[in-house]
Amino acid sequence: MKTRTIERTRLVPLTVDGQTEMVLDREKIEVPAPPRDWDQLIRTAVTLGAGLLVTVSLTWTTASIGALLAMSVVAAVAYGAAVAFDAAWIMCMGVEWLLRYDPDRAALPRRVGHVALLISMGAVFADGYLVTEQWVVGAVGALVSALAKGGWTIAMRVHARPLDPLTQQWVAKRRAAVDGQLAMIPIRRELQRGQALVEAEQRSLAGATEENGSADPEPSGIPEGAPEDPEATVSPIRSGRVTTQEAVRNAWDSGIREPEAVLRTVRKATGKDVPQSSVDRYLRALKVGA
Repeated sequence: MKTRTIERTRLVPLTVDGQTEMVLDREKIEVPAPPRDWDQLIRTAVTLGAGLLVTVSLTWTTASIGALLAMSVVAAVAYGAAVAFDAAWIMCMGVEWLLRYDPDRAALPRRVGHVALLISMGAVFADGYLVTEQWVVGAVGALVSALAKGGWTIAMRVHARPLDPLTQQWVAKRRAAVDGQLAMIPIRRELQRGQALVEAEQRSLAGATEENGSADPEPSGIPEGAPEDPEATVSPIRSGRVTTQEAVRNAWDSGIREPEAVLRTVRKATGKDVPQSSVDRYLRALKVGA
């Protein structure tokens, strides 16, 4: 039986000069070695091989299609554009891998990947045929991309974990619930931004209304003997705690008779945009009572 050496640490008491402390003791022991996991090694080798094939294909396709496009554009632009041919189906394979537990959503990137592969193979074939005038050279060159995609498809199947129909439905429902919660994050932010704009607009309109309501003309016809600023003699009343009738009565008792001056006093006392007609009605009642 094969063994392997490991280091084990543990706390042990150590007494020196009558003082005991716990110290760390290290010792090396032999333990049985687990059998080699050949399945994992082969799985890793297949994955690395697939990655190598994709890299070779990307390099080959970029060189071939870049040379073809360089006949009409600058070489730097041509080779940069050539990367897109293989990068398209490689990206589709990555998306297909991410959606491996959702077959319905993975179907579209799989189909698009096949189309992108055919386009890439056609461009490589065209370059080989134009350069050598031999269709065999073009066909062999085009097969490089096909082999790379085939190798990566096999690697994906090695790592795949197929689900039965019932488990697939369970996963879909759980994913839908979590996706709904994730989708609500930007929606809530959007609603909060919209609500903030609405509140800001309301505050702006309210401020404009207050400015227009307070821009009253200066009072005229103040009775003789009344103070120059009759509102100054009125005791301040806490806004929102009195009615319009009470505010008019308070102004009347303070000696304010001019309707416009009474209106300003009432608005200040009630904190509301009281109309002139309401003030005039209460003033008439007070005049009749007087």
